[in-house]
Amino acid sequence: MALDHRFYQLQTLRSVLATVAYPLQLAVDAPIRVGSRILDSFSRHEQLVLENRLLRSDLMELRARQLRFDALQAENDRLRALLHTSAQATERVEIAKLLAVDLDPFRQQIVINKGRLDGVYAGQPLINADGVIGQILTPNWTSSTALLISDPGHALPVIVARTGLRALAVGSGNPRRLNLRHVPPQEDIEEGDLLLTSGLGGRFPPDYPVARIVSVEHLPGQPFLVIAAEPLAALDRSREALLLWTDAPAPQPEAEERPDGRE
Repeated sequence: MALDHRFYQLQTLRSVLATVAYPLQLAVDAPIRVGSRILDSFSRHEQLVLENRLLRSDLMELRARQLRFDALQAENDRLRALLHTSAQATERVEIAKLLAVDLDPFRQQIVINKGRLDGVYAGQPLINADGVIGQILTPNWTSSTALLISDPGHALPVIVARTGLRALAVGSGNPRRLNLRHVPPQEDIEEGDLLLTSGLGGRFPPDYPVARIVSVEHLPGQPFLVIAAEPLAALDRSREALLLWTDAPAPQPEAEERPDGRE
């Protein structure tokens, strides 16, 4: 050790020993390095799995928000269309939301969130941005039941916009179909003709769109044409409606006791 310290006599020997021992060091260190790499691989895998879960969660949340945004955008578009319709109407109008829908084939009715406290009356017209929906059947104090034009018991006087032909549009129990009654075969009526309210009967003001003719048939032996029309207002998909106050005097309902005991 003294010789090596002072005269570096063992430098060559140390180099030879280090060269011989290097493979042994590699062999001893190899399991440690492999184990370390395996642990790093597992750690990275777990980290990637965790990040993937977080990203999936964020993606699902963003998709849910996007769906909500789309729904709000669609609702905004519907309200804009309703407001545009109300701006064009000369009568007083007010937006109402649908609370319930009953599309039974024998009863086509809806419930809205407006009632007598809002000035709603029996027989009041109900429309939306596309056309006529129906009329108020039973007004309550805070809500009302309306009869859709597709109800089998509902009949609406209409005219054909192209020719001025008057007819009666009767509900079929299907929200996408109306039947025109008592139209003789010689009358000029075609598929695609637009039906408007005629103003007869005093319920609906004239010139509001109602439906469009989808089929016209003349069955042998039948005195009248078999005519089907599709309502322009999506009766089975509407979420809002417009209450229409006409200039005609509203029918006065019978006196009824209010919930607080007053008439």
